[in-house]
Amino acid sequence: MQIKDIQNHINNKKAVLVYFYNDNCAPCTILRPKVKELVETEFPKMDFILVHAEKAPETSAHFGIFAAPTLLVFFEGKEYIRESKNISISELQIKIERYYNMVF
Repeated sequence: MQIKDIQNHINNKKAVLVYFYNDNCAPCTILRPKVKELVETEFPKMDFILVHAEKAPETSAHFGIFAAPTLLVFFEGKEYIRESKNISISELQIKIERYYNMVF
């Protein structure tokens, strides 16, 4: 996905989670299905975008991504949450829930 496509998505949707990953990262592959399930079950109005950081270095640079996995959560076009490397699903859920409930 191109930078402009992701940016348009962020600007036009109320809630977006962008997940930056690479295939050589064990935490990335373990965490990805858990984050996807969290979004689908707990935050159904939130869009989920996957970005392969190694295959899209310009996109990673644009968003200031230096490590994988990194999650960016946007509400109404603004970044509210940035989590990287050691990510707790339960803590992530609490953080997202706070903003999600205000927006929806």
